[in-house]
Amino acid sequence: MTNFINEHKQALIWVGIVVCIVVVLVWLTNRFSQWLIEKIRIKYPDEKISSITLIRQINGILWVILGVIAISFIFIDEKYYESAIENFYLTLYIGIVAVITIVLASGANVWYSHSIKEKTALNEDYTNQKFLRYLVVYSIYFMGGVLIILAFPSLRGVAQTALGGAGILAIITGLASQEALANIVSGIFIISFKPFKIGDIIRIDESKTGTVTDITLRHTIIRNYQNNMIVIPNSIINKEKIVNYDLGDRMYCQWIDIGVSYNSDIDLAKHIVREECESHPNIVDHRSELDIYNQVPKVTTRIIGLEDSAVVLRAWAWARNFDEAFSMKCDLFESIKKRFDKEGIEIPFPYRTLILKRE
Repeated sequence: MTNFINEHKQALIWVGIVVCIVVVLVWLTNRFSQWLIEKIRIKYPDEKISSITLIRQINGILWVILGVIAISFIFIDEKYYESAIENFYLTLYIGIVAVITIVLASGANVWYSHSIKEKTALNEDYTNQKFLRYLVVYSIYFMGGVLIILAFPSLRGVAQTALGGAGILAIITGLASQEALANIVSGIFIISFKPFKIGDIIRIDESKTGTVTDITLRHTIIRNYQNNMIVIPNSIINKEKIVNYDLGDRMYCQWIDIGVSYNSDIDLAKHIVREECESHPNIVDHRSELDIYNQVPKVTTRIIGLEDSAVVLRAWAWARNFDEAFSMKCDLFESIKKRFDKEGIEIPFPYRTLILKRE
């Protein structure tokens, strides 16, 4: 045993030094991670710390791999030292790039999340911050992946060949035709020109009406009134005609259309509709001072059509926003129907006449 130790004394010392360094680095990484987690929990108690755990795990694995490579020097011939040193530096480079990428992406994510919360507390629009968070974070990860790929000579040669043969312009033009890039460009247009923002109520068609909850690099998410999440690619929604109920003045004019039979008292029906509308708590007086002076009714009612079996009445009822207008419309249909039944106003419905023939 003594002979073995004397014979491999330098190798054993090298292994001991490497193991000690690895243990110290792992310990320092864990201590620093715990300290950083405590600081983040104090300053940002609601923020997730999974990224710090991931960085700690990557660092731990990196130190172990570098230690194994360092120990392997005592088992290989000197002619392989150059290759081993290249592998050592390559592993160190990949680990450093991965850690820096995660740190930058996590830092950007935390900063934008904090900015979004501040704007939410101040009741300000945070659509730009939320979209830019996706853009910046994905860009950081993309650049990190490119730097790691370029570390491998074979992949770097393929990239250089592609760039030299086809040209940068040709590659960009080819990517521009792809749906993914079209969605990103459309998302940037949406954020830049603001046809809608997060929190707006929009309608694309009858089946796609709801509140915008998120605008990502690829798609826009709408929560409809059945609490379903509708995911629409940005390139598609950018081509649609959109009704934004929160763009500009939020006041909304709700049409209350209802038909009465030709035998009913039209003046009484108009009076009932106007009276029910004006007594609803969501109604807003949209008249000008001149209209009030001229005693124009708060709610205008008119005949807008003479159908086959009904005289169609319409009331123009104003509310503060789309939500209150929708609730008001539902309530008015119920109250008007009850008043019509009480006053003898008939709402027409289909009749069917059966003729029975006897032999």
